[in-house]
Amino acid sequence: MAASPAVPDPAARVAVVEDEPAQRGAIAGAFERAGYAVGAWIDGSDVEAISAFRPDLAILDVRLPGRDGLELARILRDHDDVPVMFVTAREAVADRLAGFAVGADDYLVKPVVLEELLARAGAVLRRSGRLPRQVTTVGDVVIDEDATLVTRAGHPVALTATEYRLLVHMVHHRGRTLSKIVLLTQVWGYGAYDPNLVEVHVSALRRKLEAHGPRLIHTLPRLGYRLDPAAA
Repeated sequence: MAASPAVPDPAARVAVVEDEPAQRGAIAGAFERAGYAVGAWIDGSDVEAISAFRPDLAILDVRLPGRDGLELARILRDHDDVPVMFVTAREAVADRLAGFAVGADDYLVKPVVLEELLARAGAVLRRSGRLPRQVTTVGDVVIDEDATLVTRAGHPVALTATEYRLLVHMVHHRGRTLSKIVLLTQVWGYGAYDPNLVEVHVSALRRKLEAHGPRLIHTLPRLGYRLDPAAA
């Protein structure tokens, strides 16, 4: 059964087809909190209902009861030209190739970091013309989230994938103090790990940004970090 939109004017409509309840709830909830209208189904047998929802993007598991995700993706692509992303435990190269062969726009292997899933879903939606291109500017830092490119004062800033996710998360929460545990949970996807991991990556990110301008990421002892260009 389809879930209700979280907001009256959603950015786009996302269909989530996942038979595992906790995973389905986590993915659907993340998109709802981000302002999308979400429909959620446990299998791919109800194609008519999924099509009637008119999704702008379908998030599919591969291994589903009834009609599997590959067949469902083929139908959605053929009939409605819906962009498709797979989120699945099937990680073999052959599985990935099978996903892209039916027209998948992206393929993520579980467990997924919800922040990354949202970012990649947004990129797919913008590439397909269903969302405007997302370019975020904070002070003299410009982040092109479609191309995953960062510049500061016009200079390219080469970041690792983790540094990029960390920067995007802090930019989206600029002005807020984020603890190490919060960053571990929301950027890395887990909370029970060495908080020094955050410190190492924040230091590296800070060093690269400060090569072209004043400090943006500030440390609050015993509290965490805050990205605040006004305090630079």
